[in-house]
Amino acid sequence: MRQHSVLRTMTKLLMPPIMLFALYVQFHGDYGPGGGFQAGVIFAVAFILFTLIFGPTRARQVAPACVTTPLTAVGVLLYAGVGVVSLLLGGEYLDYNVLAHDPHHGQHLGILLVELGVGITVWAVMVSIFLAFVGRGAEDDPNADETVDEPEDGHA
Repeated sequence: MRQHSVLRTMTKLLMPPIMLFALYVQFHGDYGPGGGFQAGVIFAVAFILFTLIFGPTRARQVAPACVTTPLTAVGVLLYAGVGVVSLLLGGEYLDYNVLAHDPHHGQHLGILLVELGVGITVWAVMVSIFLAFVGRGAEDDPNADETVDEPEDGHA
């Protein structure tokens, strides 16, 4: 994408609203449609857009495997940890009522934490899979990543 300054600029302009919408979907999930899975997919789409425009080498600098691989487990552990904590507090597995002083607050806290765990895992898995597929073609073609460094002034 050496010559496509419009695409690079539009990607920089579109990524913040996409990620903001993902946060909205994430935190609005316990009140309406949405939640962790949808938010994780939207976050991953923002990252995939970044990868398509700026190249896999730059994408791996932003989210290397040493970050995405542990995050797949962190999300699952957060999900399971909420269940274990509810067991330790005397409730059933994923019984959110025991997580706070008031069952209503416990429900909100439990759903928020579980959906956050799902969102983290979905993002990390989708990004890992995408980068694995992108990396397969790059091994065969030394010119596959045609990105250039940002100019010194930071403009595309």
